[in-house]
Amino acid sequence: MGLLLKPERLKRYKDVATLLIKYGRSDLVSQAGLEGSVLPEEIDTAKASASAEELATDLEELGPTFIKLGQLLSTRADLLPAPYLDALSRLQDQIEPFPYEEVERIVSSELGVRISKAFIDFDPTPYAAASLAQVHRAYLRDGRAVVVKVQRPDIREEIVEDLEALTEIAQFLDSHTELGRRYEFENMLVDLRKSLLRELDFTSEANNLIVFNQNLREFESIVIPEAIEDFTTSRVLTMEYISGKKITALSPLRLLEIDSASLADELFRAYLKQILIDGVFHADPHPGNVFLTDDDKIALLDLGMVGRVTRAFQDKTLRLLLAISSGYGEEAAEAAIKVGEPKEGFDETMFVRRVSDLVAENTDANLNRLNAGMITLQIERISADCWFRLPPEFTVIAKALMNLDRVVLTLDPAFDPNVVIRERAAEILERNIIRSVAPSNLLTSVVEIKEFAERFPMRVNKILDAVGNNELRFRVDTIDEKVLLEGLQKIANRITLGLVVAALIVGAAMLMRVETSFRIFGYPGLAMIFFLLAAAAGLLLVISILFYDKQADD
Repeated sequence: MGLLLKPERLKRYKDVATLLIKYGRSDLVSQAGLEGSVLPEEIDTAKASASAEELATDLEELGPTFIKLGQLLSTRADLLPAPYLDALSRLQDQIEPFPYEEVERIVSSELGVRISKAFIDFDPTPYAAASLAQVHRAYLRDGRAVVVKVQRPDIREEIVEDLEALTEIAQFLDSHTELGRRYEFENMLVDLRKSLLRELDFTSEANNLIVFNQNLREFESIVIPEAIEDFTTSRVLTMEYISGKKITALSPLRLLEIDSASLADELFRAYLKQILIDGVFHADPHPGNVFLTDDDKIALLDLGMVGRVTRAFQDKTLRLLLAISSGYGEEAAEAAIKVGEPKEGFDETMFVRRVSDLVAENTDANLNRLNAGMITLQIERISADCWFRLPPEFTVIAKALMNLDRVVLTLDPAFDPNVVIRERAAEILERNIIRSVAPSNLLTSVVEIKEFAERFPMRVNKILDAVGNNELRFRVDTIDEKVLLEGLQKIANRITLGLVVAALIVGAAMLMRVETSFRIFGYPGLAMIFFLLAAAAGLLLVISILFYDKQADD
């Protein structure tokens, strides 16, 4: 399949081509292991870091789609080396705000009333401005302090157009390059499309706020902003304003004033519950989205990006995390294999050995704590090298755990998440078992049993009628012993005949040296008889093979 260029997308094609040429010729390719195996000591760390920062800057200049692409790539430890992962994970989408007149127009159009009617006060200066939206502080008519998130004008159309151009290029790379076949860039863009379009629907984020408020209500120190549904649409999100500071902006003195160890423990337990019990989790807990409130609680912000996992996936993830936290490399590899699916050429032995070595090396180097998120991302890199596909959820969980690790370490440098994983495993299993027998789940089972019970008598009657009418038939595909024996007999006969022919030829050759008066055509007579018998037997064998076997096949 060739690359069909559309004139209206030529600028984006040029932008992407420029990036590919610039970084395809840089140390990025070799450091990522795309041109062969590269040992860690061969990598120039300073040069790699500079190149990675330059790539991050280039992506920021290309706009929101490429910023989000960079953030997605920051989760792909299977594709990029560590300096690039670090640089892309810190991508900032802070850009110039759009005019307040546009804010007024969008809010009024979406809410159906003028801003002055909906709010008693609306700050025209943005509280924050990002690539997809900007945020303004405001006060509702009832006096509640809120923030209003307003989507940038025409951003959806721009993103869709960019995604189409990127998808065409990804399809071309997947079809024509070994790199594309291994890393499946089109699938990566499918994940990016889902994520971006979901983030552009602010009603989805409002629903997330409602769900997380319900799911995390047992954690007294965790706060989620309340969505104001009456003032929320697909392009405008109004939510409770929470006053506080980023975790990373706290001074050492402020950390001493709070029970930071308890906060770190509760925050980590809350995430384990989200991932392993609720099945829906905050997928982007980087330090900028985790605040310490004025009343010393942890606030989780920006719930536009959430991950979702099935119950079966939760069980497999728990097994993987337990294996990693306990330092059991082979069990971690087996758990990862159950999560994903092999591609053609998958080397299971190599995969198990490399994952085992990875866990063992990190266990030896970090006797007190392992970063399960980082190890999980490294497992993804190993999986790509061994031609094994891990699902997108795997990457999202790994990235969330890695970011979470940075947050809890800021709160409590002595915190060991692996201890919490091992301590909470039994509780998580117990809660999942209890949930499986909850009335809502039992109702589904009851409906299935009811359908089975309704159909069972009718099916039994059909079987009994068939038995009574001597119409019941069983089809069993087995080997016909008679045919098998006949075939073996034919083979034995031909082998015997072949041996007789060989013996006649050898005997005739030996008799050719015997002097005798009995001759045929000038040759010893007995030898000629043996030759003629051998020729006749050989001819019969050839005729049998060529004609009778062919008739049997027909």
